[in-house]
Amino acid sequence: MQVQDHRLVLDNGDPVRFEASPNQGGALKPRFLVMHYTAGRDAESSIRWLTRSDARASAHLVIARDGAITQLVPFDRVAWHAGPSRWQGVSGLNHHSIGIELDNAGLLERKGERWCAWFGTAYPAEEVMEAPLRGSSRICGWHLYTPEQLDVALEASRAIIHAYGLRELLGHDDISPGRKFDPGPAFPMGSFRAKLFGRAEDEAPTYATTVNLNIRRGPGTHHDRLDVSPLPKGTPLEVLREDGSWRQVNVRGEVQGQRDIQGWVHGDYIRRSD
Repeated sequence: MQVQDHRLVLDNGDPVRFEASPNQGGALKPRFLVMHYTAGRDAESSIRWLTRSDARASAHLVIARDGAITQLVPFDRVAWHAGPSRWQGVSGLNHHSIGIELDNAGLLERKGERWCAWFGTAYPAEEVMEAPLRGSSRICGWHLYTPEQLDVALEASRAIIHAYGLRELLGHDDISPGRKFDPGPAFPMGSFRAKLFGRAEDEAPTYATTVNLNIRRGPGTHHDRLDVSPLPKGTPLEVLREDGSWRQVNVRGEVQGQRDIQGWVHGDYIRRSD
């Protein structure tokens, strides 16, 4: 992908789909890239909403779960995606950043044995990560992103960063902490930053299991095991966060034919391997 005349263009030379949003401001000289989740039913419903004048919100790109990209605002115009926001002394990030919305139901609420979105849809366990709310010990459900979506988001981000010389990738929760929680813990922010900017400090250390180890949906033995349990001894892991003696991890590589596995393991049974 590349950027031409402030529009995203695919490798075959075709521009991505463009649906103009009326919700935009003046000229933009971006410094940052900000990731969001839509918290919507699907990409099309989010696009319809963000192109309505009464929405008072927009983004530069929306990336669907199958990787389809729709651009709503040219990259040299202000989109209304950040709201009240601040980062390293800079306020009002709408005027300093490009915003990408990823089609994702976002924060989920447990209702009985199910995790449900605010609009009522219940999601199967294999599409949900259980992880604490940022700055809290409260365990919540988070809709997982798809591998196709993350691959396209990475490629689009590379093109945008190259075109505009952006210096940082941020989450909405970075610039509006306590008010916003997207893109949430299901988004691999550390590895994205490392791949985009090549900074070693953003690359999470590599761990490995020291035994055949169960991986669970949440931090504790009362949470269900994932179907790939147990992970074989020596399975490489990236630790995403800690909750007491439990570690939320991303499994590197493939286990039982599955990739992009995330879950929780007990910290006593993993060791640094890098």
